[in-house]
Amino acid sequence: MKTNTFKLRERPVVFGREWLPEGEARGVVALVHGLGEHSGRYAHLANALTKVGFAVTALDLRGHGKTEGKRGDWPSYETQLDDIALMLKRAKNLYESKPLFLYGHSLGGNLVINYALRRPTDKLQGVIASGPWLRLPTPPPTIKVLAAKLMALFAPSLTQPNGLQPAHLSRRPDVAKAYVEDPLVHDRISLRLFLQAHKAAQWAIEHAAELNIPMLLMHGGDDHLTSPEASHEFCERAGQNCTFRLWEGMYHEIHNETDREAVYQAIIEWLEEQMPDGYPQAGLETH
Repeated sequence: MKTNTFKLRERPVVFGREWLPEGEARGVVALVHGLGEHSGRYAHLANALTKVGFAVTALDLRGHGKTEGKRGDWPSYETQLDDIALMLKRAKNLYESKPLFLYGHSLGGNLVINYALRRPTDKLQGVIASGPWLRLPTPPPTIKVLAAKLMALFAPSLTQPNGLQPAHLSRRPDVAKAYVEDPLVHDRISLRLFLQAHKAAQWAIEHAAELNIPMLLMHGGDDHLTSPEASHEFCERAGQNCTFRLWEGMYHEIHNETDREAVYQAIIEWLEEQMPDGYPQAGLETH
């Protein structure tokens, strides 16, 4: 598999990665990572997809990875949706008529769900959200949210530790170890980012019935970082366009779990089901 890096936007510099299959791509998956991490942590998933003919393109969110910006902060929620739109436009220009899918994990799941609800989806074949931030397992007390809103009036870019425990990412100890040792990973979140993502998560659940594109929504049953119950509620409200898959016993990063090959298989099978008529089916072996 071939890996390519590129600049999605020159100023500020928004960094991206691309994994290419051997031969012509059958389709494209555009990927959005989670809070505090970066697109490079998705190489295993990308390689599984390229083996069955999908190209994978990804960006580092503002304030993350190799993209410019204060760590854990962004200018606005809409700016992030604009960057996703630019990534999709680039993918469509490069791959023209190939089916295009949008994939997001955790904070990225929050973003891609909101993108599907707020932005035009006529160029998309489907959306996948993994462990999306729709609610936290323990919702923040109302008084703390109000205090954050008050502080954000004066210092919206003020950051603090995000409280993520690496051991809660996966049951695999090597995943937590690699996360801690990764120089591109950080533990910051700004008041602005928290409040905007929190508001967008609530809005998405309230507007789930407006989903008009196929979506696969997956969550680890033992996720300690985001709420699987909120994901199930979203799908229930969204109706027949949303397919919910709960992975019993898995933690937050189901794509990095002990049984990740089964997760890859489920993703690929769903992608195959959404492919337009006339596209040949690829083999589903990801090992």
